[in-house]
Amino acid sequence: MNRDSLKQRATALLELAGIHIDGDAPTDLRVHDDRLYARVFAHGSLGLGEAYMDGWWDADDLPGLFTRLLSSHIDQELKTLDTLLTHLKARFVNLQRGEHAFEIGRAHYDLGNDLFQAMLGKRLVYSCGYWAEVKSLDDAQVAKLDLICRKLRLRPGQRVLDIGCGWGEALKFAAERYGIEGVGVTVSQEQAEFARELCTSLPIDIRLQDYRELDEPFDAIFSIGMFEHVGALNYRRYFEVARRCLKEDGLFVLHSIGSNSTPSRPDPWIEKYIFPNSMIPSAQQVAEALQDLFVVEDWHNFGADYDCTLMAWRANFDAGWPALSECYDNRFQRMWHFYLGVSAAVFRSRRDQLWQITLSPYGVPGGYRVPR
Repeated sequence: MNRDSLKQRATALLELAGIHIDGDAPTDLRVHDDRLYARVFAHGSLGLGEAYMDGWWDADDLPGLFTRLLSSHIDQELKTLDTLLTHLKARFVNLQRGEHAFEIGRAHYDLGNDLFQAMLGKRLVYSCGYWAEVKSLDDAQVAKLDLICRKLRLRPGQRVLDIGCGWGEALKFAAERYGIEGVGVTVSQEQAEFARELCTSLPIDIRLQDYRELDEPFDAIFSIGMFEHVGALNYRRYFEVARRCLKEDGLFVLHSIGSNSTPSRPDPWIEKYIFPNSMIPSAQQVAEALQDLFVVEDWHNFGADYDCTLMAWRANFDAGWPALSECYDNRFQRMWHFYLGVSAAVFRSRRDQLWQITLSPYGVPGGYRVPR
């Protein structure tokens, strides 16, 4: 198919979503290189993302453009060999086992604390905030951390485990506000070093450790934005580890992105450039993996809040770019804009959700009313 025919096909598909090539609307796509069409039809989202990184196209409102694309399901017309291979690899190859478990830390979370400090706000919390009663990112992150602590009914002196502790902010918050002592595990060297320094005066032990090695008792467990890196072949093992570490009267809060579809299909561009070896779980996969291990006390969905969180991260990233540009190039900036824009659209279009699942080993006697 020649270039003109590919452009006609692209024009027709985009018009289904109300997007025009070289139009005047903020969500219209401005093409700078006509090779774009062949690249996208050959490689789908991978080609679209790489072409954006290369400066082949632009849009004034990336999240809005992607929301139109996802809401109209045009992306399903672009299933390519790249998509199939990424899906098959995630489904049948255990990409999160052994040394592979540490790849996400090296590839993403070790990019540089300067990047994440500029983007994430006052607290280094790299997950969805809770915007029910607040209007700023920093307040939304505090509200999220406090919500988790209240769901766990934390009390002074309790020993708490954070699976995938990031930069240590959640354990620090729980120790300062609720008087707990804690253990946090992460696969990121940069995060571990930062978290140890952050929590240096608190009864918190930060470890560079695979969660599968854990076998010790805790009064409560939480895991915030880490389950997306576990992989479907390891979901059962993950919940088994949590169950063997949680005391019989304890509670476990899992905070994770969740997919409407099953099984979840990793996106080739996200897999290559942002989160290698990661996948979004479906409700069916989660339910099957925790069966006979936990009672589901509550399944809370506030996925729409991720749009607000991502837009706040984008604003912070742009505000910090003059300083960040000394360490990161223009291609990285465009890559990060694409990542944040696509991610916001995924939640804005309700393709993915944000779940907080509260679990107990045998069920709270008399039932449990989970805070909101």
